[in-house]
Amino acid sequence: MKTFKLVSLDIVEEKNDDITQRRIKLNDGLIINREDERGRWVVEAYVDSSYKDYFQPIMTNSDELMIQVKITKSSNQPATFLAKIIDTNIIGDEMNVIFMGTMIDRRREQIEKILKALLDDGYQGDDLLEEFKRRGKEAGT
Repeated sequence: MKTFKLVSLDIVEEKNDDITQRRIKLNDGLIINREDERGRWVVEAYVDSSYKDYFQPIMTNSDELMIQVKITKSSNQPATFLAKIIDTNIIGDEMNVIFMGTMIDRRREQIEKILKALLDDGYQGDDLLEEFKRRGKEAGT
């Protein structure tokens, strides 16, 4: 297992066909790569207990969330996870929220979007390959 400092946490929410990010103000946090056969990670966010009313219904309903985290430094690229809240604990005026989830490969997701757009545009064979390479370079993948 490897443990890293959690420096930011955003919950990706969908409301009325809009995708928004809810920034969770961290007091502290860590993220653990369990290095298990299912590729799971544990994210522990230490936050103000005022977040209880937000997180408790999500945990009760076993809702799956998309979360974005930054690890070690705020200048790092965010990592995206599909996660569930597995526990919360009130600790005085603060609380911890523990997520378990798997990392989403954003680069693969971007590649799939490019490929789908090319197929929708009617590209095939060698033309598909050449246009895919060109658009991939533009997108930085």
